[in-house]
Amino acid sequence: MGTRRKRRRQEALWVATTDLPQTVAHPFYRQVNALLDAHGFDAFVERRCQRFYAATCGRPSLAPGIYFRALLVGYFEGIDSERGIAWRTGDSLAIRSFLRIALDEAAPDHSTLSRTRRLIDLETHRAVFTWVQRRLATAGLLTGTTIGLDATTLEANAAMRSIVRRDTGEGYQAYLTRLAEASGITTPTRDQLARVDRTRKKKTSNTDWTSPADPDAKVTKMKDGRTHLAHKAEHAVDLDSGAIVAVTVQGADTGDTTTLIETVTAAAEQVEASQPATDAPRAVRELVADKGYHSNDVMVGLQAVGVRSYVSEPNRGRRTWAKAPAAQQPVTANRRRIRGTRGKRLLRRRGELVERSFAHAYETGGLRRTHLRGHRNILKRLLIHLAGFNLGLLFRHLIGVGTPRTLQGRRLAAGTVFSCGWLRILSFWTLHETAYPAHSAMWVGDHDRSLMLTAA
Repeated sequence: MGTRRKRRRQEALWVATTDLPQTVAHPFYRQVNALLDAHGFDAFVERRCQRFYAATCGRPSLAPGIYFRALLVGYFEGIDSERGIAWRTGDSLAIRSFLRIALDEAAPDHSTLSRTRRLIDLETHRAVFTWVQRRLATAGLLTGTTIGLDATTLEANAAMRSIVRRDTGEGYQAYLTRLAEASGITTPTRDQLARVDRTRKKKTSNTDWTSPADPDAKVTKMKDGRTHLAHKAEHAVDLDSGAIVAVTVQGADTGDTTTLIETVTAAAEQVEASQPATDAPRAVRELVADKGYHSNDVMVGLQAVGVRSYVSEPNRGRRTWAKAPAAQQPVTANRRRIRGTRGKRLLRRRGELVERSFAHAYETGGLRRTHLRGHRNILKRLLIHLAGFNLGLLFRHLIGVGTPRTLQGRRLAAGTVFSCGWLRILSFWTLHETAYPAHSAMWVGDHDRSLMLTAA
């Protein structure tokens, strides 16, 4: 009767692990673990993290191999927070198998992930990012001679209503109330406070306001038009393969011409570190960027370090060089290059590959809103997150699949094509049998094998 049973069934006491259900995500994660094991990933991270672990004191720690794999899961599964990663790890047999967590072991909770991230320094996270880049360089997917540059905003883990004034420390609501009282309103209502807020000038300048929860977060206008506290993530992408060469995190109110220096320096260091020791290592030779990075100082600086610039130039009208004669030659040389065939091709490719890295890392990768505070913490997460992006690029080159969801989609698409093929065969057979009943047996004998191959 219904789901009730007259007699309670005794559950099995022992269950073989081979009898447990398997998911279609297993093949991809098995391939990732095979690659990591083949190149000694666990031994590498254990050597790098040995000084952060004590042998006897404290609670049982999280192994570095499990920690970094868990952050990779954040990219592969599109999970933004460490709490979400911990929940997914405890819920999925595929993820537990990928992390090498036995069924009788507890999955790490979010506080363990958070504490491990705080204890392991930024340079170790950067070393893991470089380790993945070396695998790309070995496979011929990272040259680093021509890089594209662009930045995007990440929503901070702090609310606008929590900001305070730098000079007095009062909150936004108290500040509006004081302004309303100074204008003659004794007991201002919410509508009156909103009217005062709309009519005043320089509403939320970063020089006047800050967030006590996250001082690194800056007030900025997001791409969807909202004003929010945010951070700025800047990518340097290899335009030959689409691999991410370097990433930096700065304040959202910092201009592109200012952050370019840090990102290009980080890209040059990463290109050098990702290559095997040779007598003639590769270096960054060309830089491609949009018009937000164009300035006289940038053009002069890039020429001074021997980097050819392909930076789109904004329309500033007729230029005069009396005040900046040293910038005339670099600016006109850049203008000539971007108008050529190669310059136009590189600018198109920059728009394609750099925007693709943003889409994979922050949209489908789930990190458009950060759940961490402080540039160092955010950069730690970003380095491993983008290492997952580079691993996906490597696996797309090796097996044609870059994420577990891509593998599931391939299997579903293959099954759909197969089913649609058989539906077309059955429909054609029904029409043929109705129109030519005498020829049905002969048609089956002559054409069934070729149609079956076509459907497959």
